[in-house]
Amino acid sequence: MTYLTWIVAIGTSLLGCVAGVVGSYAVLRRRALAGDLLSHAALPGLCLAFLLLGGRHFLGMLGGAFVAGLAGVALVTFMCRWTRTKEDAALGIVLSTFFGAGIMLSSYIQNMPGGGAKAGLETYIYGQAAGMIREDIYLLAVVSVLVLVVLVLFHKEFKVFSFDPAFAQAQGWPTLTLDIAMMGSLTLVTVVGLPSVGVVLMAAMLIIPAAAARFWTDRLERMLVLSGVLGAVSGAIGSLISAGAVKGWLGFDPFGGDEGANLPTGPVIVLCSTTVFLVSVLLAPQRGLLARSWNYFRLRAKTADENLLRTLFECAEPRLPTLVTVPWDELLARRAWSRARLFWVVRRAGWRNLVRRAPGGVQLTQRGLEQARRLVRAHRLWEWFLIHGASIAPDHVDRDADSIEHLLGPDLIAELENRFIAQRDASNAAQVLPNSPHELNVP
Repeated sequence: MTYLTWIVAIGTSLLGCVAGVVGSYAVLRRRALAGDLLSHAALPGLCLAFLLLGGRHFLGMLGGAFVAGLAGVALVTFMCRWTRTKEDAALGIVLSTFFGAGIMLSSYIQNMPGGGAKAGLETYIYGQAAGMIREDIYLLAVVSVLVLVVLVLFHKEFKVFSFDPAFAQAQGWPTLTLDIAMMGSLTLVTVVGLPSVGVVLMAAMLIIPAAAARFWTDRLERMLVLSGVLGAVSGAIGSLISAGAVKGWLGFDPFGGDEGANLPTGPVIVLCSTTVFLVSVLLAPQRGLLARSWNYFRLRAKTADENLLRTLFECAEPRLPTLVTVPWDELLARRAWSRARLFWVVRRAGWRNLVRRAPGGVQLTQRGLEQARRLVRAHRLWEWFLIHGASIAPDHVDRDADSIEHLLGPDLIAELENRFIAQRDASNAAQVLPNSPHELNVP
């Protein structure tokens, strides 16, 4: 790999890191579209700076983009605070208006003699990370350090403001100043990233790493670090893939590119970020699709097993401790299951030695009887609490208890037992707790 390739990889990793960190606040505040707004609103600023300066001045054009981005954010804030316009509608209106003005000014510049080539507007619209030089890395490093210092200094304020702006305002904090500081950092990162990935793709650099990191953690600090790491890795790997480094690693080009033809860097970086996001969606341990599906099916299986044991116990309760056989038809009538599902639940419970098949029905084992006794006890304690603690009508408690009892932990069951015993001892059991299957007969 060449020296230029490493320059591009380092620069895009810096951009991806700081964009991922500052984009986390936008995602948490449900302002993910703000990155799209800033990148599109910067276009008229670039064009106006070119016209005012009479030529292409890198820092001058970035300054114009920064001012235009802040103007777009200020206009959105004004519309949300002083009109009845919703935030998402305001973002869409300002984004489309500024981008339309930018396209119009860009067309005007393109029609000027040599204007399009001098302005180099395509670089800012589509990005040209391959043209990055050492000075660009210095600029990215300075901006990254500046933004990260601001985020560290105001971490507590930004944290509260992101999750509960009403509480921050009630505490007397300058919420408008915090909002401007947060959006100013976002604007600065967006403007600096325009030459690398362009107007269209800069929003993805801000949003995707933060959205991917959100799947892996519930802690803001970990999310900030993880989003920065994911953004940096996506930027570096995307740059190396774009430069053809994969062919050097594998000995062939899996993308089927022509000899010497490189893929566009910005889109490849975004596709790498999207791959990381898809992996997070599928494999994250708590919020991932596979983990949630596995937990859902485990809960369904656990609920079905416990309902079977409780039903068998209630059917056999009048003749306990004798383990009687409960007919299939009675189980079907009580649980309203299909016959195929009942057979599958019984088979799964039989593998765990909780029930056994008998002629004409199903029977609890000794192990199943003990577990069923605990389940029925928790169910009836919860029913008792719903009647006397939550004032729910007795004819509604069975359905409510049936949906909650599978989630009761040992601590909560112990607390319910203590309340039950305290009220039984303090009052006449015959008056407060009538002898019924739902209230008194706790096994």
